Amino acid sequence: MAHPKHRWSKTRTLKRRTHDSLEVKPFYIDLESGEPVLYHRVSLASGTYRGKKVMKGTEDIIEY
Repeated sequence: MAHPKHRWSKTRTLKRRTHDSLEVKPFYIDLESGEPVLYHRVSLASGTYRGKKVMKGTEDIIEY
């Protein structure tokens, strides 16, 4: 197997790993349901997208 000719420094390793961290995705609070929703996604709770009703939400479904 191949072996590295020199050891990588801690600084070089950390520089490579700077982009590996998780980031918080931007979201907004839906006015109808009050739940957080990712941008450009349909709110599953209320079934709205940009203030317009596009599908039945989980609040619309009645369970017996």
